[in-house]
Amino acid sequence: MNTLGYALLGMLVRKPCTGYELTQLLEVFWQAKHSQIYPLLTKLEQEEYVTFVHVEQTGKPDKKIYSITDKGKSLLQQWIANSPSAPVIRDEFLIKAYSIRLTDVATAKRLFEERIQIHEKKIEYRKTEIEKMKQEFGDETEIATSIHFGRYILFQRKLQLEEEEIKWCRWVMALLLKNSVG
Repeated sequence: MNTLGYALLGMLVRKPCTGYELTQLLEVFWQAKHSQIYPLLTKLEQEEYVTFVHVEQTGKPDKKIYSITDKGKSLLQQWIANSPSAPVIRDEFLIKAYSIRLTDVATAKRLFEERIQIHEKKIEYRKTEIEKMKQEFGDETEIATSIHFGRYILFQRKLQLEEEEIKWCRWVMALLLKNSVG
């Protein structure tokens, strides 16, 4: 079983989902494509870690709603107890930032402004989702005792990282502009 499989099981512990919904939920910590998720869901179903209900729809394709089985929960619990692998970071922007002095200040500034815009949109989304969780499940104390606790703390972590990323981008832009004058 690969880590993405465990991630899918982790999402399904919270609630039954379609493959599309799983792709959306995974966004907080994993970039996965539909082409990765659907074959893995089939494998998880064959190994009896998940089950699904086939839902017929009018005017659009039928869908499968997946749920985790007791066997899947047991496997996930065993996996959670193990120490995680070192994180893998692949960020094209950071490679460009490393070599930023090979370009002009205007291009560098544009790259950092684009990065800020990306993270501002993510921050807006995170804040909205965090507020929805609080409205639906109560304050942090109540959320901490619910099945939604993991999602809540991940959204809070991503929000903090995205805010810090913007702060760093603005710091770099200030240095670029300061050193390009005169």
